[in-house]
Amino acid sequence: MAVIESEKKKAKKVAAFFDVDNTLVRGSTPILFGKVAFRGGAIKRRDIWRFAFEQMMFIRRGEKTATLSDIKDRALSITKGYPLSALEPLVQKVYESEIKPRLWPQTVAALKEHLAQGHEVWLITAAPVELAEVIAKDLGATGALGTIVGRKDGVLTGELVGAPLHGKAKRKAAKKLSAERGISLTKSWAYSDSVHDLPLLTLVKHAVAVNPDKALEKYAEAANWQIAKFKKRHLKTR
Repeated sequence: MAVIESEKKKAKKVAAFFDVDNTLVRGSTPILFGKVAFRGGAIKRRDIWRFAFEQMMFIRRGEKTATLSDIKDRALSITKGYPLSALEPLVQKVYESEIKPRLWPQTVAALKEHLAQGHEVWLITAAPVELAEVIAKDLGATGALGTIVGRKDGVLTGELVGAPLHGKAKRKAAKKLSAERGISLTKSWAYSDSVHDLPLLTLVKHAVAVNPDKALEKYAEAANWQIAKFKKRHLKTR
């Protein structure tokens, strides 16, 4: 019996969990979604200036601001009444025009290295799951977990289904996924920029702080975690 138990432990998978906004992508993907929606006439000009300002502040401060959830909720609210049949092409357009050019090359390289080692790679984000899934597909990741936007009668409601996948919710989702897929959390990795993701980062053996906010950087230094910082100019190397 002891031998069988040992073999089961050896068979456990290793995974890498990646946050998206400011970790894999420079900025906030819901706000970038809002930018494209403005071009399509879904929101007014005054809204895009607000989104532009909030995008700048998000990059500077990460998730330190108390208004972050409000920013993302407003960005998502523009989808209210949007037909589901048009969602996939819109998300693809957002990815190609706004998100893909903002992927951090170093984080993408880390993701690819995990895949090369046979690890499962999961994006886990408070951004809408549709955005996370298109990024995961293009990068060859195993899959993505994200916040779910409501839908009814063939259109988006502009409201969230349940709580955003953020903070403790990310930890809970990662634990559930790991149990389902036979992933060893004691061998796995997590990458994030935000102190709010400490529940996820402390769940795994290997935590990496990417472009960390001040609170996370302080914690990471004390915990002797790897810290990675990138500049806008690094995007030009892609």
